Amino acid sequence: MTVTIPKGVLTAVTGVAGSGKSSLVCHEFVRRNPNAIVIDQKAIGTSIRSTPATYTGVMDEIRKLFGKENGVTASWFSYNSKGGCTVCKGTGQITYDMAFAEPVVVPCEECGGHRYNPTALSYTYKGMNIEEVLSLTIEQAMDFFDSKKIRSALQSMIDVGLGYLTLGQPTSTLSGGEVQRVKLASELHKQGEVYVLDEPSTGLHGKDIEKLLALLRKLVQNGNTVIIVEHRLELIAQADYIIDMGPEGGSNGGQVMFCGTPEELLKCERSKTAEYLKKAMAL
Repeated sequence: MTVTIPKGVLTAVTGVAGSGKSSLVCHEFVRRNPNAIVIDQKAIGTSIRSTPATYTGVMDEIRKLFGKENGVTASWFSYNSKGGCTVCKGTGQITYDMAFAEPVVVPCEECGGHRYNPTALSYTYKGMNIEEVLSLTIEQAMDFFDSKKIRSALQSMIDVGLGYLTLGQPTSTLSGGEVQRVKLASELHKQGEVYVLDEPSTGLHGKDIEKLLALLRKLVQNGNTVIIVEHRLELIAQADYIIDMGPEGGSNGGQVMFCGTPEELLKCERSKTAEYLKKAMAL
């Protein structure tokens, strides 16, 4: 098949399950356009050491501030280095393997689950130690820090609606939608890129759908091309361009049923997406 995807707009690839949406975009398109940025809901990291602070890069800046304030090296404020508890290696927990059951995870008795050793926790910045700072939400941290580098990274997280996360929250505890928005936060300042998102609305509440749409619009306004494989009618109706696959799933799919604007799609009688979109819009 031959299909044209316009640049600089939000394109939604739609169709019934198994119609070939993901095959077209996430496989064939990405294979032919290796520079396209794929933003999925896969976990950023399963390690407890991965946090919003480490992912955004602000952790390095925070360590430097603590080091400069206390006249010591920044490594004292890393639980992977000098500052970490020597017993649990900075994880704050101990795992016991059981012979005939699942492993048992308990808080480290040495550090009480704090992850840092007493020396690291004795140093402060603006009256708070490193553990207390990592307990701040991103919104609270915006008021706490004066550093432009830190505030710029934190603002991106607030822009994607994640100001309620704490700096030290393990990314392994985030939902798929939150993970996707964390990844989007690092892309908001870029221009001239092509972004591919596969089912970005999966697991999102209606209010989160509005936030996601605002983010996608911001990417487009910055001169980027955004392509989403989507089934949520709220997002499809707001797309600039639609490529509808069908007519059915599996061996009866794989055909391009329609290409055009949402308004034009409503006039396409052979599209199942058009049928449901009309009902959703009460037309």
